[in-house]
Amino acid sequence: MAARKKKDTIDQAFIEKMEKIISEQKSQIVSKLIASSEDFKEIVEGMDPKDMADIASDDIDRKMIEVLGSQELKRLKLIDAALTRIKQGKYGVCLKCGKYIPAARLEALPYALMCIECKTEEERRNR
Repeated sequence: MAARKKKDTIDQAFIEKMEKIISEQKSQIVSKLIASSEDFKEIVEGMDPKDMADIASDDIDRKMIEVLGSQELKRLKLIDAALTRIKQGKYGVCLKCGKYIPAARLEALPYALMCIECKTEEERRNR
């Protein structure tokens, strides 16, 4: 029974390792968003009357920065939620079924909210 119990919990050292990885990812995203925001500002400030092709190109550049920022913001929210779950002692527990998320999944996706089975089921429903 003790061997089973060990398998069904997450080791504190693993949680600390993941917290460090997640915090580093958060720092990288924040740095990227700041850089993207500055890039966006430069594009807007650098615009002067140009021909239509140049204006269209600038518009595409702005939209790409906005999309990248939006994706990074979503990831940042997931990372913040993972850090909160670590503080609450709930990190690595599937939000849907309550089972522990395998360490391999957490290493691949440190801010995973669900185990593979629940995530797969959710994706099938959303198709």
